[in-house]
Amino acid sequence: MSEFLNKKTYRLRVLFLGLFDIIAIQIASFFSLYIRYDFKFDDINKIFLKSIMNYAPVNTLIVLAVFLIFKLYSSIWKYASVDEMIKIGMASITFFCVVGFEMIVFDFKVPRSYPFICTAILLAETIFIRFSYRFLRALKYDSFEGKKGIKTMIIGGGQAATMLIKEIKTSDFTNYNIKCIIDDDTKKTGKYISGIKIVGDRNSILENVEKYKIEQIIVAMPSAGNKAIRDILEICKQTECILKKIPGIYQLVDGSVSVNDIKDVEIEDLLGREPIKAELKSIMDYVKGKTVLVTGGGGSIGSELCRQIVLHNPKKLIIVDIYENNAYEIEQELKEKYPELDLLVLIASVRNKDRIEKIFEEYKPQIVYHAAAHKHVPLMETSPCEAIKNNVFGTYNTALAAGKYNSEKFVLISTDKAVNPTNIMGASKRICEMIIQMLDVEFNNTNFVAVRFGNVLGSNGSVIPLFKKQIKNGGPITVTHPDIIRYFMTIPEAVSLVLQAGSFAKGGEIFVLDMGEPVKILDLAKNLIRLSGYSEDEIEIKFTGLRPGEKLYEELLMKEEGLRETDNKLIYIGQPIDFDEDNFKDKLLKLKEICEQDNEDVRHIVKEIVETYQY
Repeated sequence: MSEFLNKKTYRLRVLFLGLFDIIAIQIASFFSLYIRYDFKFDDINKIFLKSIMNYAPVNTLIVLAVFLIFKLYSSIWKYASVDEMIKIGMASITFFCVVGFEMIVFDFKVPRSYPFICTAILLAETIFIRFSYRFLRALKYDSFEGKKGIKTMIIGGGQAATMLIKEIKTSDFTNYNIKCIIDDDTKKTGKYISGIKIVGDRNSILENVEKYKIEQIIVAMPSAGNKAIRDILEICKQTECILKKIPGIYQLVDGSVSVNDIKDVEIEDLLGREPIKAELKSIMDYVKGKTVLVTGGGGSIGSELCRQIVLHNPKKLIIVDIYENNAYEIEQELKEKYPELDLLVLIASVRNKDRIEKIFEEYKPQIVYHAAAHKHVPLMETSPCEAIKNNVFGTYNTALAAGKYNSEKFVLISTDKAVNPTNIMGASKRICEMIIQMLDVEFNNTNFVAVRFGNVLGSNGSVIPLFKKQIKNGGPITVTHPDIIRYFMTIPEAVSLVLQAGSFAKGGEIFVLDMGEPVKILDLAKNLIRLSGYSEDEIEIKFTGLRPGEKLYEELLMKEEGLRETDNKLIYIGQPIDFDEDNFKDKLLKLKEICEQDNEDVRHIVKEIVETYQY
């Protein structure tokens, strides 16, 4: 229905423009004689009048045809710009040439000045007809809409800001009242963009926010680096304004900067580092043409793994997940985007050894990414046996099947909480790392590796969605401790490095990702309050105390492991810690027996296996 209405609107617009053009050419034809004879109608040569009337149908058809050729009926005139002006000019020149041709070849009897005057009048009429709509909309904005709406400051006085301001002024769907522009180029200070004054550089942001009573700030600097944006946002955070931005430079490529491109400033914009960019294209041949299996493929990390893997042409992608809703969502997303992809989604628990082995026996995946795990620290503290069953023995079942059926690579997604663990979740992941080190020795045909990183922004269980929900509800924001710090990385960053680490895998390594500088959770909470347009007086921050098993800080590497660089300066290899594998196997059997009995004494056995575990 919507498509039908759009087509109908388009036809009506073309019809009205055509009618106006028909009238315009008649006016131009007769008015050119009127001007030629000094605005004295009685002095006009009757032969010329008759000639004009005889050629009126021909000239009308010529004008319509020329305007069609130059696409003057298909432009969106509320966004008309220099390009449309050039088209109108070219169409007018073409009309001038045709009229001159008529005078010479068909004895079109008119004054010699007629083509010049008629073309000039037609050009003026065409510009007026095409640009009047935009002019009236701009006049409406300046007269009415400019006096109400959200008082907005734009930071950046470049091309992106120019296009954005023009669209805001002509859009029916925004209520932005742009009051001023900030740009660090002092030569621009005092000048105007579409009637909006550039009032100063970043040092004047706070002053002008107060002067113009700004409620919202839009950062329109898509080509600026992360550090430059972060420095600007640090100043903007001192205001109580809502912060928004144009996300990236790609809008400038096709000139499509739009109100729809404006996004809320996210917390990752304030991370203390440049975004991590892994060059995957050149190193992802190990996935191309292979059967790839992702456990936990419906989760936040697993689903992003799937999204990035399909970009590198796997022969077949198998998603294994116990949660059917998550699995269904990623299945539908990938089917829609990649209809040619050979995709198989299986509902299975990694705890079910027989089910996992049958999957490997039937499909023989060559690359395995093991992301299935219980990750919530407080929940695992109250259900320690479930953490061990799922994380430890789920990993053991999957890794054992990978070795048995000759998978080329097995990549375990681990965590910084495995280092000197103080909770059962972290300890279980450390045991998983030990399992893959053991199996790497046992199976020569499979490279078993682990990739360890910290907290992931936006993942299931991340603190950021919780903070956003608490702010939406009016607070308070709950922070466990004022000094607690964490490493953070976005999901795409973490996954791209996981994939790259897989390309480096020779077997038995524990890869450690460079997470940048750790961030105080309290600072995250304060930043989110500011980004949401509130002050700390409006949203309370409440300290609740450390939860069971929670540390003030996380470590990415145990001292004993050492550190070795890879070709990617953001990925390091920890030296594996030697352990008695026979004794380890015996302890695993004992651990399994206790977990099956749901014996709360499980922590004691875990401590025997992971000596650095403190509980």
